[in-house]
Amino acid sequence: MKLSLKHIYLYSLIGLGASTLASCDSFLDREPITSVTPEAYFSTVDQVGAYVINYYSWLQNSRGQSLFHDKNWRSGMTLNDNNTDNLFSQSGDLNYFAGEKLVPAGKNFETYYSRIRTWNWLLEQILPKEEAGTIQGDEATLKHYIGEAYFFRALAYYQALVRYGDMPIIEKVLSDDAEELKALAVRAPRNEVARFILKDLDTAISRLQDQGYMNNQRINKQTAQLLKSRVALFEATFERYHQGTGRVPGDESWPGKNMSYNQGKTFDIAGEIDFFLTEAMSSAKAVADHCTLTENSHQMNPTLGQTNGWNPYFDMFSSENLSSISEVLLWKEYNLSIGYTHDAGYILSAGGDQLGLSRSYITSFLMQNGLPWYADNSGYQGDTTVSLEKQGRDERLQLFVMGEDDVTASDPRDPKVAAKNDVTTLDTIPLLTNSLELLDFTGYRPRKYYSYDYDQYQSNTVICTTGAVVFRAAEAYLNYIEACYEKNHGLDGDAMKYWKAIRKRAGVSEDYELTIANTDLAKEVNIVNGTVYGDLAVYSGDQPVDATLYNIRRERRCEFISEGMRWDDLKRWRSWDLAINGHYMLEGMNFWDETYKKYENAPNMPKLKADGSSDANMSAASVSKYIRPMGRTQINNQLFDGYTWKKAYYLEPLGVQDFTLTATDPNNVETSSMYQNPYWPMTAGRALE
Repeated sequence: MKLSLKHIYLYSLIGLGASTLASCDSFLDREPITSVTPEAYFSTVDQVGAYVINYYSWLQNSRGQSLFHDKNWRSGMTLNDNNTDNLFSQSGDLNYFAGEKLVPAGKNFETYYSRIRTWNWLLEQILPKEEAGTIQGDEATLKHYIGEAYFFRALAYYQALVRYGDMPIIEKVLSDDAEELKALAVRAPRNEVARFILKDLDTAISRLQDQGYMNNQRINKQTAQLLKSRVALFEATFERYHQGTGRVPGDESWPGKNMSYNQGKTFDIAGEIDFFLTEAMSSAKAVADHCTLTENSHQMNPTLGQTNGWNPYFDMFSSENLSSISEVLLWKEYNLSIGYTHDAGYILSAGGDQLGLSRSYITSFLMQNGLPWYADNSGYQGDTTVSLEKQGRDERLQLFVMGEDDVTASDPRDPKVAAKNDVTTLDTIPLLTNSLELLDFTGYRPRKYYSYDYDQYQSNTVICTTGAVVFRAAEAYLNYIEACYEKNHGLDGDAMKYWKAIRKRAGVSEDYELTIANTDLAKEVNIVNGTVYGDLAVYSGDQPVDATLYNIRRERRCEFISEGMRWDDLKRWRSWDLAINGHYMLEGMNFWDETYKKYENAPNMPKLKADGSSDANMSAASVSKYIRPMGRTQINNQLFDGYTWKKAYYLEPLGVQDFTLTATDPNNVETSSMYQNPYWPMTAGRALE
């Protein structure tokens, strides 16, 4: 029996691999999770496959957020852009943006090394059996399942690399010997970790079957190639833009230079950057040339009775079955018959889910003629309404952000539609102030993952079964473009071809040189008195990038709306630096020119209160005509002036126990074989800088 993702729910109930074996007290020493005897269990190919698929829930981004829809009362993957300059949710993240993040008293590496142990243990059990030929079943299928295991180990290391940088490289299940554990608890420089990840991915690629295997519900060769390009691009750009900060091996202030096990190492960081960019290009090209982009029909809204099929690009994020879409490399299926569903469709149809996209994000979209909105003769219509702001713009903005004129329901089974025998359109006014649970914080509501199928949102029960995209080929196009420019400071024929294809699909002029020539970086970043209102990615560190590189970054931002890419991008580009000595202010739609008049004339609305009091429901017009979701009140509000950032936050801190458990003297953390990340103390407390 071959297993697809819809079996995950059943296997989680069975509890395959659910108990924990004995362990000693170091963060590296615990045995992997298993409830079976390996000698008796891993005797068939299906048993190996069942073990692997049990861990597909570990397909997460570096922040630990699921790459699937949430199975709860929230709007799913939309939230993966939370707390960036793209999207605001609820009350903001005080840990990062108000300086409250602490070094934990416990262990911080544990989550990732428990995952790494899981794959080390599995590989130790099955590789000898594979070589001996004692696992019954199809050899090609077994080879594929082992490729998945290498993929997951690489993913676990990558998630840890993004968070912590330098990491111990452990390829075996460790014994209970305390001295051995301490000897192996040494942090390899991050470039070595990244090379190890690429090696694991190369092994996975050599074993995995091509796209199409198991209807793309299990990892395939192209998925591994795409992850390889992501890892390589992340590492190359992180090393380039963070060099000299202490976060890159070889820096004068790099804390690893003082450790005995790093003595004698030399670092050619320029050579490492070139190596990773080359790897990013080659693996991205392999995917981009294998897959085609999903078509955009250029129809922006359904007509009466159209629930799907009106625009394949929109359908890619709102259909139940994604198996035949070339651009989709890996996706997750939901199944109502076994209760495996999510709630994204209903929540997005009902309201704003206490979130909203930022004005900075909206203004980053070009006009369809390829000009920025502020350029002479761009055709920009103004922003007194969201629908007006979207006119003539990049069709990704038109498709994936709700405006007042956009359809919210088209299915004749919907009572709202049946009553008027016509589609219904958005009424965002009540949700700007009225319903806390469904509040539109900014007035810019995401439409990606929205469904026009009435079955997906007819009740307030968790019944949605639209599929979730996990990896798609458009990323390969954009990874190649960026890596090519970073490596060569110019674009080759493939990069130009890929960029034009992305823009053509978005309904934007393919003439990217026109865009570059008309880009004003000062207007894109929009810094006023030290506060940034625009695009953080204009800068890396304290320096603006050139107009070409910025527009490559812009393209990435616009393509991956609500797909959880932005957090890692801002970290690797070192773009949060603008908020270290200043602030980043997230704004929403233009409320105080025209929309407030509609609000006051709407029936049954609560009194508009914008006086800065504790129960204010709108930010004041005297501050800005644009909604400031963090600026409704100053009372008990640490984010009233916007987000701030600290140097330390580009890497997470190790916990105090990470040091004491690896120290020769447990009472002295300075004797640990581990070292703390830059700008963090080795004791519990806030960042130093």
